[in-house]
Amino acid sequence: MHSDTTRFPDATYKDTVLAPLFEGVKTHYASHMGVINKAHLVMLREVDILSAPEAANIARALQKIEAETNPDTLQYTGEYEDYFFFVEAELKRHLGDAGGALHTARSRNDMDHTLFKLALQNRMEGLISELHDLAAALLSKAQSEKATLITAWTHGQPAQPTTFGHYLAATLEVLLRDLARLELAADGIDYCPMGAAAITTSGFKIDRNRMAELLGFKDVLLNSYGCIASVDYVTGLYSAIKLTFLHLGRLIQDLQFWSAFEVGQLYVPNSLVQVSSIMPQKRNPVPIEHMRHLASMTCGRADAVVNTMHNTPFTDMNDSEGEVQQGGYATFDSARRCARLLTAFVPATSINADRVRANMNAACVTITELADTLVRDESLAFRQAHEVAAQTARSVIDMGQGLEAGYEAFTEAFRAQNERETMLSKHAFLEAVSPEGFVARRDRPGGPAPAALDVAFTRYTADLAALQSAQNTRLTRRTNASHVLDAAFNSLTEV
Repeated sequence: MHSDTTRFPDATYKDTVLAPLFEGVKTHYASHMGVINKAHLVMLREVDILSAPEAANIARALQKIEAETNPDTLQYTGEYEDYFFFVEAELKRHLGDAGGALHTARSRNDMDHTLFKLALQNRMEGLISELHDLAAALLSKAQSEKATLITAWTHGQPAQPTTFGHYLAATLEVLLRDLARLELAADGIDYCPMGAAAITTSGFKIDRNRMAELLGFKDVLLNSYGCIASVDYVTGLYSAIKLTFLHLGRLIQDLQFWSAFEVGQLYVPNSLVQVSSIMPQKRNPVPIEHMRHLASMTCGRADAVVNTMHNTPFTDMNDSEGEVQQGGYATFDSARRCARLLTAFVPATSINADRVRANMNAACVTITELADTLVRDESLAFRQAHEVAAQTARSVIDMGQGLEAGYEAFTEAFRAQNERETMLSKHAFLEAVSPEGFVARRDRPGGPAPAALDVAFTRYTADLAALQSAQNTRLTRRTNASHVLDAAFNSLTEV
C-alpha cells in the first residue's frame, strides 16, 4: 500500500509524530492554551486592536468551545495540523472569519514557549515544595540527633567520631544550596515570551507587559529572538534538578552502607524493611534501593533533555519543543517520588549506639584527638605526636582492644618516641580518646559540638524560611494574576 504523497499529512508522519504530539498537547497544554487565549484577547481589547463587540464575540465563543470540548475524547484525525489549529477552527465555526482575529500579533512560536513555561512552572513548584519538606525533615532530625554519636567514614574506612546531627546538617547544607540553584532555575521560567510572535515581535502596538502580568509571570523575556530561540530555561532547570538528585544520591548510598550488616550503624524500622522470600533471617531495607534508582532515573531523564539541546541551532526548532518537553516531565515524577520517600525514611531511622561504639573502639577513630592533646599538653610537634598516637593505635588494635584499655600502650609508645615519661594522666588520656570528648572539643564554626551545631541550625532555619518565602511570593503572584485575568475576561462578555 502506497502513501498518498499529494495530501498532508503523510500517514506515517501522522502516526509517528503528529498524533503523539496531539495527545501530548491534550494532556499537558490544553488548559494553558485556554489561559493564553483569554489573556491575549483581554490585551488585544485593552490596546484597541479589537473593538468591544469583536472581543465580546470571541470571548463568548471561547467559553462555548471550552464547555463543549473534552480534550480527553479528542482523537487526531489529520484534519487539523495540531491542537492549536483545532481551537482556531472551532472559533471560525462559531464566528466565521472573525474567529481568526484572536491570532492577531502572535505566533505558535511565542505561544509554544509560553505553554512550556506554564507547564514547567506547575511541576517545578511541586518539586520545590517536596524538597522544602525534605529540608525541614533533615533539619528536624539533625536537631534531635545532634548528640547522637556516629562513626564518620572516609575512603570506605572508619575515620573519626561525629554525630548524626552533624552529618545530616552537612547533607542539609548541600540541599539548601541545591534549592538556591532550583530557585534560579525557577526564575528562568518566570519571564514571558508572549509578544515575540514568530521572531521579531509585531507591527501591532501590543502590550507585552500586560500579557506577562495576566499570565502571572514576573516580567517579559526581553529579546524577541531569544524568546523563541533560547533554551537555557530548559537546560538550566533540568541541570539544577540533576545536580539536586545526584547529591541526594550520595546521602542515599551512605544510608545503604550504614545499614549493611557488617556496619550496622543505621537501624531501619520494620515498616521500611522487606523480608526475603526464602531467608527468614534477612532484613532488607529495600526502600533505600528504590530511592537510589529513583534518584538515578531522575539524573538520567534530566540528562536526556539537556543532551538533546547539544549542537542545535540558535533558532526556533522542534528539538526543544513538544516531544522533548513531554519526555522531560517524567523527571519530575521520579524526583518527587524520591524526595517524598526520603522525607519519610530519614526521620524513621535511628542509630545503633552499640554498633557505633564497637566500630569506634575497633578502629581507634578518636586517635587524632590524642595526637592533638599531646601537642597542646606535652608540647610535642604534631608529627611527633602523630607517631606516638599511631603506635598506640597499632598496639591496641593488635591486642584486639579499644583505646579505653590503651593507656599502658600509650605510655610505652610515648617513652619510646620521646625518651621520657608522659605527663598525661590516665584520666586525661581517657578523656582525650573518648568519642564524647572528641566531639565536644570540636566547637569551631561548622563542627559537631552542640553549641556549634546550634549556631548552624539557626542559619539553616533562616535560609529555609527565605526559600519558602520566595516560593510563596511567586505562588501568590500567580494566584492573584489568575483572578485578575478571570475578571478581565468575564468583563468582555458583558458588552
